Amino acid sequence: MTANPTTVIIGGVAGGMSTATRLRRNDEKRNIIVLEASGHVSFANCGLPYHIGGVIEERQDLLLQTPEALKERFNIDVRVNTRATHVDRAARTVTTESGETIPYDDLVLSPGATPFLPPITGIEKAYSLRTVEDVDRIAAALKGRTRAVIIGGGFIGLEMAENLRHRDLSVAVVEAAPQIMGPLDSEMAAIVTEHLRANGVEIRTNAQATEISDSGVALADGTELPADIVITAIGVRPASDLARETGLEISERGGIVVDAQQRTSDPHIFALGDAATKKDLHTGEDTLVPLAQTANRHGRLVADIITGRETASLPVLGTAIVGLFGLAAASTGWNERRARAAGKKVRVIHLHPANHAGYYPGATQLHMKLVVDAETDAILGAQIVGKDGVDKRIDVIATAMRAGLKARDLADLELAYAPQFGSAKDPINFAGFIDDNIVQGERTVQWHELSEHLEAGTLLVDVRSASEFAAGAIPGAINIPLDELRARHAEIAGHKDVIVHCQVGLRGHNAARILTNLGYDVANLDGGYLTWQHGKAA
Repeated sequence: MTANPTTVIIGGVAGGMSTATRLRRNDEKRNIIVLEASGHVSFANCGLPYHIGGVIEERQDLLLQTPEALKERFNIDVRVNTRATHVDRAARTVTTESGETIPYDDLVLSPGATPFLPPITGIEKAYSLRTVEDVDRIAAALKGRTRAVIIGGGFIGLEMAENLRHRDLSVAVVEAAPQIMGPLDSEMAAIVTEHLRANGVEIRTNAQATEISDSGVALADGTELPADIVITAIGVRPASDLARETGLEISERGGIVVDAQQRTSDPHIFALGDAATKKDLHTGEDTLVPLAQTANRHGRLVADIITGRETASLPVLGTAIVGLFGLAAASTGWNERRARAAGKKVRVIHLHPANHAGYYPGATQLHMKLVVDAETDAILGAQIVGKDGVDKRIDVIATAMRAGLKARDLADLELAYAPQFGSAKDPINFAGFIDDNIVQGERTVQWHELSEHLEAGTLLVDVRSASEFAAGAIPGAINIPLDELRARHAEIAGHKDVIVHCQVGLRGHNAARILTNLGYDVANLDGGYLTWQHGKAA
């Protein structure tokens, strides 16, 4: 390595700029060159939809650093509108679109990802959102527009739906899968779907767009959705073409394969961010997680490794959150669908607690789901939907997973409590209590398993009040309110199998304990009537 080595970084934003600035803090003499294909090297890409909706009013607020500012403070040579087109690994040089050849001692690839554009007739008429330039194009195109169709029901698509509604456009979301928000399980996604519809967003699932015309979007079932602007948000693909052409190892899903030090198959080339593979926490297998926090962390890590520090990246959980019309939806780790597909024997816990003490004004309901390995009690993942307190609970669970805590350990976490912030028994603690009850032998039944039990002759007992039962009940259930159960339990005598349920699960647990202690074989419907409702709406 030369006395004043040169590091060339291809791509800016989160990963590339984290690498560059950390490198400078570690090494004052190093030559650092950043090549960015777009016109902006450091911008808040997660804020782009909110500028479209006017929540972030000033475009300038999205621009975090300029090449001039980075040169002045960090002495970094940042070249925007400069696309790298070739890497000569033997000579250790990068060639740009203009024909310039730049030598390097270390090369860092942080090219990000590109929007996936499906093979739909007229796809060139649609807009996508990834860069500041994309924002400018959409903002200009929105003038005078009244009807939008968004193809894709993931985080970006739904954020765009919310922000276009803020601009008073009618909005329809077209999703090819059976549900929106793939990281959530269907009964959790159903809560978000209902909320979006209540806020004027049309949601079409199991819907395949086949053509985009000047008047709208045609679906495979023959439906025509009128639109004068169409935005695609189906997902992204790693921008790994240059790496592939360079001869680096690429995963089946197109990610640049890296080791724990973010090195590619060439020891002088590193990769990070959306284009690089990560290791899944539960399997150690390569996965793709296009999240800013991971890109930033790995940028710091790459800079440390280049400058001689001993460190390594950790497996990822994929923790994420989205806010939609005041509702937050978050997830971490695996959902139930993925866990079962992986052959895991799972224990699933649904609960619907208040975000803080119910007697303190302003309490709102949380909808929580915990997916647990039934054999090891390891937390495989969690999902939470609600108005307030979602972020801190998903962060606690993500932290517990990183620390290797078991699901039962959640019961013993000492969490901050005051009536306006939480409860003496926090929702996180409750999840641990429920898990412990199941480990100790309490039986639960999931909403999607109930029909099979009923068909086999199991008796379903609704232990809610008579008025709750009258307002809506699961077909086939009989009503014996919890406070009457001890006096009336003889009414279920003779039934071999009994499932009890309440609204959210707590009274059902109490009923199950009463009947178990009286000698009945009983299970509690996990998450109660509310979870069953969400599941049926999915």
